[in-house]
Amino acid sequence: MALTLYVDTARWRAHHKQVSEQFPGLVPVCKGNGYGFGHERLADEATRLGSDVLAVGTTYEAARIKDWFGGDLLVLTPFRRGEEPVPLPDRVIRSVSSIDGVYGLVGARVVIEVMSSMKRHGVSEQDLPHLHSAIENVRLEGFAIHLPLDRTDGSDAVEEVIGWMDRLRAARLPLHTMFVSHLKAAELARLQQQFPQTHFRARIGTRLWLGDHEATEYRGAVLDVTRVSKGDRFGYRQQKVASDGWLVVVAGGTSHGVGLEAPKALHGVMPRAKGVARAGLATVNRNLSPFVWAGKQRWFAEPPHMQVSILFVPSDAAEPKVGDELVAHLRHTTTQFDRIVER
Repeated sequence: MALTLYVDTARWRAHHKQVSEQFPGLVPVCKGNGYGFGHERLADEATRLGSDVLAVGTTYEAARIKDWFGGDLLVLTPFRRGEEPVPLPDRVIRSVSSIDGVYGLVGARVVIEVMSSMKRHGVSEQDLPHLHSAIENVRLEGFAIHLPLDRTDGSDAVEEVIGWMDRLRAARLPLHTMFVSHLKAAELARLQQQFPQTHFRARIGTRLWLGDHEATEYRGAVLDVTRVSKGDRFGYRQQKVASDGWLVVVAGGTSHGVGLEAPKALHGVMPRAKGVARAGLATVNRNLSPFVWAGKQRWFAEPPHMQVSILFVPSDAAEPKVGDELVAHLRHTTTQFDRIVER
């Protein structure tokens, strides 16, 4: 009995192929928990796609993945002096976001990130005159720009990249390769047409691995079902049941990522109102679980345990049976499954 990730492998891989065709020179991203699939699996899929570069989040991830992927590994977290040294092969490329960082990587292969409207990290326009001497002692693989997902000010992502291309060109810096993130295929094509001498390479993770929502599905197996009546006490905190129904123990708890959720940016009146409503219900221990039974998401009876969750199913719904599987709407990047089943 397990929390299972079901994958329609043929459909999933067809989506990978479609994305790779839309983005020539695609650099797949494999970071964190491997978007729910694990590093080894995504390294295999990147190899299947014929990728020559795989982007990872940290040097620690690069050290793990190097034995599973034979091409170059691009570390996305920028180098900082004083960081813990991690033994890595020469095929690892380091991202750098400061002049000092470039000077700290003598002899290394580097990609220099420029400061975008994300304002997360990157060299500034004022840094560019100082890059000439800095890059003499490194092997420059190109520049990179990481763009925001939303543009609430109505600005154009392509124009932002063009602005940086013009600055780099004016500074007489090499523009043979530019790594970009969060551009549409048509936007990438516009850039490639305008700058034919530059190879634009899109770094893509979420869109590549998780873009087809119908290709994957989480399900938790029902482990136990107990009939309860209104007023019965249950669980670690011995709360009272609000009405007649069943307590359903399902595979999937905090160790799997169930009940753990990253904050969401809410836009518009309705999403904000729903967020306020959920927060209000949580103050009285009413929390909606990700598990679905009989067409509805069911409430947690109490906070999820380490490896299981206890749900409350009211008596007006069908009784779940041990061995049934409940679909679970879980975020891939925070979920750890027990097993994966290919379909």
